[in-house]
Amino acid sequence: MSTEVSCPRCGNATSALQTIDPALQAKLSENGQEGVPPQVCANCFAQLAGSVARGSVLLAREKAREQRKLMLWKSRVGLIKKARSLMGEKAFSEAAVAYEKYLRVLEVVFDAKPGELSPEQFKESARTQELTVVASVYWDLLRIYDTSEKYGDRMQAASSKLAQFLRFTPIYPDIMRKAEAFSKTCKNKPVMKSFMKAASEKKGGCFIATSAFNSPRAPEVATLQQWRDERLSLSLPGQAFIWTYYRVSPPIARFLDKNPALKPLVRKSLRLFIDRALRH
Repeated sequence: MSTEVSCPRCGNATSALQTIDPALQAKLSENGQEGVPPQVCANCFAQLAGSVARGSVLLAREKAREQRKLMLWKSRVGLIKKARSLMGEKAFSEAAVAYEKYLRVLEVVFDAKPGELSPEQFKESARTQELTVVASVYWDLLRIYDTSEKYGDRMQAASSKLAQFLRFTPIYPDIMRKAEAFSKTCKNKPVMKSFMKAASEKKGGCFIATSAFNSPRAPEVATLQQWRDERLSLSLPGQAFIWTYYRVSPPIARFLDKNPALKPLVRKSLRLFIDRALRH
C-alpha cells in the first residue's frame, strides 16, 4: 500500500515527488521563478518544465527581434547613400522609394506605427545626430512629392514631419531659406505655405523638464519653453545655447527616465531657476 505525500508546491496529495535537477532550477530562476521546492508532484513538474520551454521560446524570439532591429539600424546608412546618389542622378522616384524604406526602418527600430516617428524617440546620445538626417530626408521627400499632384497627401505628411523634426537640427536656418525660395516655384503652394507657418511656430520640446515633470504639458515646461522662444531665440548666443541644449539634453532625459529617484531633485532645481531667474 503506497503512502501519499503532499506536494510542497501545490499541496495536493501524490504518491511520489519528482526531483527538480539543478539545470531546471537555474532556468526557472532565469525566468523569475525563485523559491521553487527541490521536489514537486508530477503535475507541478510538468507545469514548471512547460513554463521553462515557453520562456525559452519567448527569449529566443525577443533576441531574434532585437537582432533584426540592430541589422535594420545598420542598414539605414546604405539606404541613405543610395537615395542621395539617386537624387544626384535626378532619379527622384527611385530616391523616394529608398527614403521611404529608410523611414520605415526607423519606425520598426523604434516600434512606431507608420508615420509616427517623433524627435523624442531619438533620446539616446548615439542617435541624436540622426535627427538631422531624418529632417533632410523629409525635406527631399517634400520636394519629390511636389513633382506630381497625385502625391499631394504624401507631400502634406512630409511637410508636417519636417516641421516637427527641423527645430531640433542645425540645418533649420538653411532649410528655411531654401523652403522660402522653393515656395515661390513649387506646384503645391498651399502645402508649402502651411509648412512655412508650422516650421516657424513649431518649437522643440524641453527634454529634461518634460522628463523631470513627467509631462510635456506641465506649467514649468511651458514657462521654460516661453523663455526659450521669447528671450533665448532672439540672440545669437541664445540660439547657440538652444542648439547645444538639444544636443546634450536627450541623453540626460533618458538617464532621468532610468533613474526616477533623481527627478524630485531636478524638479526642485528647475522650479528654483524659474522663480529666481525667469520671474525676477
